[in-house]
Amino acid sequence: MELINLIWALLGVVAGAGLYRIYTMREQTKRDTILKDAHEEAEAIRAKAMRELKEHEEKSTNELKDREEKSEKRLAEREERLEKKEIHLDNQKVTLEKKHDAIEDNKELLKQREDTILQSEHAHGEKLAEIAKLTPDEAKTQIITHIEKTYSDDLITRTKKLEEQNKEALDGRARDILVSSIQRLASSTASEVTTTAVNIPDDMKGMIIGREGKNIRAFERAAGVEVIVDDTPGAITISSFDPIRRQIARVALENLILDGRMQPARIEEFVENAQKDINEIIKKKGEWAVHELGVLNFDPRIVAILGRLWFRYSYGQNVLQHSVEMAHVAAMIAEEVGADVSIVKAGALVHDIGKALDHEVQGTHVEIGIRLLRKFNVDERIVTAMKSHHDDYPHESLESLIVQTADIISGARPGARRDSLENYIKRLKELEETAATMPGVDRAYALSAGREVRVFVSPKKVSDFQAKKLAQDLVEKIEANLRYPGEIKVHVIRENRIVEYAR
Repeated sequence: MELINLIWALLGVVAGAGLYRIYTMREQTKRDTILKDAHEEAEAIRAKAMRELKEHEEKSTNELKDREEKSEKRLAEREERLEKKEIHLDNQKVTLEKKHDAIEDNKELLKQREDTILQSEHAHGEKLAEIAKLTPDEAKTQIITHIEKTYSDDLITRTKKLEEQNKEALDGRARDILVSSIQRLASSTASEVTTTAVNIPDDMKGMIIGREGKNIRAFERAAGVEVIVDDTPGAITISSFDPIRRQIARVALENLILDGRMQPARIEEFVENAQKDINEIIKKKGEWAVHELGVLNFDPRIVAILGRLWFRYSYGQNVLQHSVEMAHVAAMIAEEVGADVSIVKAGALVHDIGKALDHEVQGTHVEIGIRLLRKFNVDERIVTAMKSHHDDYPHESLESLIVQTADIISGARPGARRDSLENYIKRLKELEETAATMPGVDRAYALSAGREVRVFVSPKKVSDFQAKKLAQDLVEKIEANLRYPGEIKVHVIRENRIVEYAR
């Protein structure tokens, strides 16, 4: 039994050894196959890398070759250009040498001619002295006279050329002075408008209008403006081409709103008080202008009249601001050219003072200004400086030329003036003045942009029948003398007012 077991054990060992050998041989074969595949893959990778390396080397070589060819081409082109430039410079050098030789020849020829002329003049002088028996000085004088006559045209040409050169230099200096003056002063431009908005509570619009429009008509009659009440919330509009009337109406209306009692009698009272307030503003504006410029020797009445220019516009430009700006520019120019700065400042400030009264006094604003200044004993040099700014009078001083120049600079700068607005205001003023010339007229107001004129007549001078006739005559006069678009509605208002006092 033990023998059998031993045999089986031996058979088991032999069988295990055989199986192990078989397994070992299979693993070796598998490893050999893996190694072979790895070797083949490595060879394939190496071959691919070698191909890529070779392709990269070929590409780099081709690029380097192309760059080298382009560099050689550029160098060849540069060499060709340099050769051409060298040839051109050689040609220019030859040309310059020829010109230099020609100049030297001409110089020699001119020198010979000069020597010949000098010898001829010397011989001529000796001959003159011998024939005329003149002294050398006398002969020299005659020779000079002869030469002057001979070369007079050349002298005139040279003199004219020098004059033109001096004129160009002076023109350049003048331009520099003007440009410097303009650059040193920069002031804002206030554009004129013909309406003023007044803020009011919405519940007061009916009170302002009054029963059947009684209050608003009384206000328009007293202030000479047009009151526009529309659907705009919290505001009404005051319209008039006259800025002083607009300001008076605005102040009066605001005070009436604060007072809360809107009646025709109180309206007239408040308008009169507003006129006093505006007169105070006019006085302050005049004082501001003279203190701004340091012109402190004017009569107080002239200062007050100057202040009225704050509410006057010319071509859309505020006249007082224009005068102050103009005085600054004129002072700068006067400093540059050595003129009297104080006279120039004062002349520029008052140059348009006549515009403050041109609707009350006959004549142009220049003539009115001259009469006004002389009435208050203003220095005659100031009058001379201001009266020529529109060439109405000849320029009698350097200061007058400076004032005119400053006026042109201030008015001509971009944005300073607008011609259409000035023409519009001029047309409205002509309409009012035409109506005011009719007999029995107390005052006249142009409203609704000139489409309407309201004429108030004295009930003592004009009857109801005469008022009808006056309206017809005024219409005919407007049609004959004025130019206007569309039509103008003429209102002639005659009112009897009787006032008694119970004491």
